[in-house]
Amino acid sequence: MKFIDTEDIGGKKLLIRVDYNVPIKNQEIQDDNRIKASIPTLKLALEKNASLIICSHLGKPKGKIVPDLSLKPVAARLSELLEIDVALAPDCIGSETEAMAQALKPGQVLMLENLRFHEGEQKNDSEFSAQLAKLGQAYVNDAFGVSHRAHASVVGITDHFEQCMGGLLLKKEWEYLSRIVDPARPFILISGGAKVSSKLGVLNNLMDKVNSMIIGGAMANTFIKAMGYDVGKSLVEDHLLDEAQVIMQNARDKKVGFYLPVDFIAGDGVDIQDGAEVVPFQNIPSDKMALDIGPASCTLFAEVLTKAGTIVWNGPMGAFENRTFAQGSYNIADLVGDLPAETIVGGGDTDALIHKMNITEKFSFISTGGGSFMEFLEGKVLPGFQALQQKG
Repeated sequence: MKFIDTEDIGGKKLLIRVDYNVPIKNQEIQDDNRIKASIPTLKLALEKNASLIICSHLGKPKGKIVPDLSLKPVAARLSELLEIDVALAPDCIGSETEAMAQALKPGQVLMLENLRFHEGEQKNDSEFSAQLAKLGQAYVNDAFGVSHRAHASVVGITDHFEQCMGGLLLKKEWEYLSRIVDPARPFILISGGAKVSSKLGVLNNLMDKVNSMIIGGAMANTFIKAMGYDVGKSLVEDHLLDEAQVIMQNARDKKVGFYLPVDFIAGDGVDIQDGAEVVPFQNIPSDKMALDIGPASCTLFAEVLTKAGTIVWNGPMGAFENRTFAQGSYNIADLVGDLPAETIVGGGDTDALIHKMNITEKFSFISTGGGSFMEFLEGKVLPGFQALQQKG
C-alpha cells in the first residue's frame, strides 16, 4: 500500500476522502476531533504545492438533499484549522463543481458537498465514482472510519485513478493495527460496552492471539448469567447464553485468561444520581441493574493489566455517561494510560471516554474508526485497504 508521504504529489489536484461525519447541532460542530485528525495529511499536501478537493459524508440523508446535513459548518471549521479559505462546492459532482475544481490553483482547497446526497455513494455506483474522479489527478484515502464500507468514494473511485494512496491518518491506523498480528506479550484484550453480540467476532478471532481477555460493561452480565447467577434487571442477551458458555470453555481449552467482574455498582437505572451500591457478582439484587464494575474488579483487572506488553481496549466498563457509574471506566483508563505497554484504543464510546478525561496523550494510539476498528479486530479484510493494496 502506498502513502502520501512517499508519493509524488507536487502540484497535483488531489481528491482526498476524509471522515468528517461529526456531530452538529444548530449548525455548530460539537466535536471536531475527526477534522483535526486529518490536518497533518492536508498540510503535507499543501506544503508539496498540491491543490486539494476534499470529500466526506455527513449523517444519513439516504440519497436526498437534506440542508441540515450540509458540510457548510465543516468547511468553515476547516478554514479555521488550516488558516486558509476553504470553499464549499454546491454539490459533489456536476458541471459547476467540476468548474470549481478545474479552477483550483496549487495551495487552494475545495470541499465537496455531502457525498451521501447521492444514492450512488453507498451503492458504490461506477458512474458516480467516475464523476467524482473527474475532479482530481490522484486519489487519497484518509478516512479509516469508513474504510470498512464498499462505497464509491472508498472503493469504486480507485478504478478511475492511476495514482491511489493512503493519507497519514490511514497510514498510522494501518501501522498500529498491524502490530496486533505480532504483538508484544502478554497481549490483553479489554472488551466492554453493552452487547456481547457486537463483540462476538472480536472475541472469537482474538481467542487464538491473546493471552488474556478482560470483560466489562453490560456484556459481562450475559457471561455472569451463563455461569448460573442471577443478574437482577441488568441488561442481558439471553439468546447468547449458550454462546457465552462456548467462549468461556474455549478460553479454558486454549489457556487464555478470561476475567469477569467480581463485583458491580448496582442501581435502579442508568439515570439515577444516588442509591447506587457495591454488590458481589453472586448477589446482584433482583430489583437492581449492574451498571459499572466495582472496586474489587478494578483491583483484579489492574493485577492482570500491569503485566501487559500490548493492550487493545474497546468498550467502557459501565454507563460512564452518568457520573454515578463512571468510576470503573475512569479507573481502567487511568491505569492503562499509565502503563508502559503498547496501548491501542478504539470504538466511539471508549474514544469519547478518553477525550472526556483529557488523557489522550497517555495512549500509544487511539483509532478514529468504530466499525472499521471492530472489523479489523474480527479479522475481516477492510474494503478501503484492499482497494488501495490492489493499486500496488
